[in-house]
Amino acid sequence: MSVVVVGGSAGIGLEVSRFFADLGDDVVLTSRDSGRAERVAKEVGARGVALDLAEPATIADALAGVERVDHLVLAAIERDHNTAAEYVIERAIRLVTLKLVGYTEVVHALVPKMHPGSSVVIFGGQAMQRPYPGSTTVSTVNGGVVGLVHTLASELAPIRVNGIHPGIVGDSPYWEGKPLDHVVARTPLGRLAAMDEVRDAVVFLLRNGAINGVNLPVDGGWLLK
Repeated sequence: MSVVVVGGSAGIGLEVSRFFADLGDDVVLTSRDSGRAERVAKEVGARGVALDLAEPATIADALAGVERVDHLVLAAIERDHNTAAEYVIERAIRLVTLKLVGYTEVVHALVPKMHPGSSVVIFGGQAMQRPYPGSTTVSTVNGGVVGLVHTLASELAPIRVNGIHPGIVGDSPYWEGKPLDHVVARTPLGRLAAMDEVRDAVVFLLRNGAINGVNLPVDGGWLLK
């Protein structure tokens, strides 16, 4: 099995890369930093590629060495703290470009390497449903992922395309150690989702042949309260 994980050198993307590499699959993981891509790839038994989604004109060349794609995971993220009152245009443009144009250009570059049984999972997030101070751009682009999933699932059929929208992932590097009791109190599960649970949801979306055009929340029921 050939698996490409964009943003596969850290966080949940790394968990996905490691999962498939441990199965013996041919995994290509990307990072903006070439040294990190090579180092992490060596650690998990994958191939590393340097790729900056915010520079979409460079993406096709960066991925030219990929020969086949059974599964594609678009997991790369950046956290832009931005508000309408104090709006930093450069940061907003970078995130919008990365998440919407960059993600789409990866698909465009790799579609010729896919086949009818291929599948794609795109990361969004629950900030689209539950904004927080400073999430202006994050909430907007995660909402855009929903539309991107729908249009790609229609356009690329029978290739399957699904989205995954985690809430706060308590043991992720970004959130670990931060005070999150107020979020736990609003989560019916009584705890936050964990990285391995998000990873397992990604694997489910990639493998289940009947799931298509779905935007799956993985948040322990956070939006119910």
